Order: sequence, then C-alpha cells, then structure tokens
Amino acid sequence: MDLKKQLDNDRDAFIEKNKKFIYDTTYNICKKRLQWENDDELSIAMIAFNKACDSYNENRGNFFSYARVLIKNALINYFKKTSLKTYLIFNNDEDLNYIDLKNSLNAYEIRVENEKRAEEIKLFSIELSKYNISFGELSKFSPSHKDTKDNLLNIAIRCIDNDEIMIYIRRNKMLPIKQIAVLTGAKKKLLEKWRKYLISLILVLSNDEYLYLKSYLDLKVGEVIEG
Repeated sequence: MDLKKQLDNDRDAFIEKNKKFIYDTTYNICKKRLQWENDDELSIAMIAFNKACDSYNENRGNFFSYARVLIKNALINYFKKTSLKTYLIFNNDEDLNYIDLKNSLNAYEIRVENEKRAEEIKLFSIELSKYNISFGELSKFSPSHKDTKDNLLNIAIRCIDNDEIMIYIRRNKMLPIKQIAVLTGAKKKLLEKWRKYLISLILVLSNDEYLYLKSYLDLKVGEVIEG
C-alpha cells in the first residue's frame, strides 16, 4: 500500500506506527527525555505530524523530511510562546545543564535555516546538471546590470506562463530561443548570451521548493525591456 492510501485509509494506525519517528524528532530538538503522558512537546509534535499527513503531496518530496520540518517549526513556535527562561537538557551522563532558551532557540533556528539552504542548493545543483550547468558557474554567467537582470526575470516569467515553452524546456533541456524571442520581443542575441542564467531563473521560479533561492532574486517584475 502506498503512502497516500495509508494516510487516507487508516490515519490512526499510520500515526501509531510512526510514534518512534515523532519521539526521535522531538528528542533531537529538545535534547531531553520525554514522556507521552506528561510533555507538551510530544503533543505538539503529534499534532504537527498529523498536519503533515493532511497537507502532504508528492511534490513536497520525502514525507518524513516534510513531517520533520513541520514538527521543528511547531516546536519553535511553542518555544517562542512559552514563558520558560531556561531549557533543561540531559547529557549522556544524565547530569543537568541549563542553557538560555533564547540563545538556544536562535542557534537552532540558524542551524535549521542553513540546513534548508544547503539542501535546496543541493537539489538545485542536481537539476542544473541536467542542463549541463553547474551551480558554481552561475555567478560567472550572471549579468551585473540591474536593467538586464530585470529584463531576464520578466522574460523568465513570460516563459513560465507559456505551457508550450515549459514543456520544450523540460523535455529538451534547452531554451527554444526563436519561440521565446517571438513571445517576448527580446533579441535572440540577448537570449543566447544569457542562456544559462535564464534557464536557472526559469528553474527556480517554476519550482515551489526553491524558497531560499527565490529570496535572492531581488529583481523588479515589469515590462520586458528589449535588449
């Protein structure tokens, strides 16, 4: 039985089967021993896991990676709202250590952000390789002038809105230069010169998983400027 059927047919059994995953994920975040009947953290994690079951689809990638992110985010929100000033951590010797909750939370959030960025770049690099482009060379093939960046961004958006062009790009791993020139009014010379950069823009903007990469695109969306 595939995952979707498990979620639809017997949610309670699926959650019960994965209580160890929920516990381990929560423990790795809280770094303290937890009890199902006593600790709010596990209840929050359970609710987040159930939410993951509700909202998951195959486009989100691996289910358990997705569920882990939702659990982490739910616990972070809980830590922010709690009035606790310190957070209790047990080390392997069961000695008690206290750390400042705010400092711990900030460090954890930074680590999670960095992990997400690294994973996103890894996935993007794999996708770029299918187009014979390496992530490391993008800076070399990126325009320095803002007008050119804005122009290429708007060309990319026009391409994404055109199903025929997107099918061609996905199938052939290249740009249909002539077709894009007709659609946008851009010169073929411009499209050829910035081919790799334009492909990277299209890949990022057409994939909802690339949240961090999109945040780096500080470009103005407007009319296409003929170049």
